[in-house]
Amino acid sequence: MSNALLCIRDLHHWFGGLHVIDGVGFSCEQGLVTAVIGPNGAGKTTLFNLVAGNLAPVSGSISFNGRDIQGLPSHEVSAMGISRTFQATRLFPRMTVLENVMVGRHRKSRGGFLQDMGGALFNSREEHRMREACMSILDSVGIASLAGREALDLPFGRQRLVELARALAAEPRLLLLDEPACGLNPRETEEMAFRIAKLASLEITTLIVEHDMSLVMGISDHIVVLSFGSVIAEGTPREVQSNAEVVAVYLGADNV
Repeated sequence: MSNALLCIRDLHHWFGGLHVIDGVGFSCEQGLVTAVIGPNGAGKTTLFNLVAGNLAPVSGSISFNGRDIQGLPSHEVSAMGISRTFQATRLFPRMTVLENVMVGRHRKSRGGFLQDMGGALFNSREEHRMREACMSILDSVGIASLAGREALDLPFGRQRLVELARALAAEPRLLLLDEPACGLNPRETEEMAFRIAKLASLEITTLIVEHDMSLVMGISDHIVVLSFGSVIAEGTPREVQSNAEVVAVYLGADNV
């Protein structure tokens, strides 16, 4: 892809003697939704952890916005403009929805030692600015009315949207969504798909791992299929759906 924001080339990773990522390579084009799909154990979450800096690859390259990031720690990767969510929600249960989102905004704060010397007036203005920005993000995902509720009190589907809002609070250029529809009912999944599809209007590039094929096929511009740690196919949703090897992996060769 000529307009790629993220480029992965010949990536390898082992856990002991298990080759979980085996020569993976693909690109994510700016402003589009790229989905990584595959059976359980295909290496999808490991791939995410390698991109996000939670793991360092054994070999291969990962470049973001033209800069090599493989092996960088997660906080440096995040500071460069990559945010992620996780399969299991990781909210602060006793904090409000707004406070959870503000945690994700801290890198955008203008606070610091010199600013702290400015006293209470600066800090009050800065907190107000952050609150306004986070309220706008909550509004964009449809849950601004829940800002004052404790995260623990929310239904699971709403907790998922809070986690999405917190990731967006850092104003990422690349958003990694690890199974955002996991545990959601059909109505909640439809709403999540709608929210993810809207990210293109914010010029956010999205890389998503997901098992729900209706969501993947409905919102993805490009799909990468993993099996046993290797890319077996990639293309548009229509191209992937008609790929015989992909069908065999999902349905079993005897059923093709």
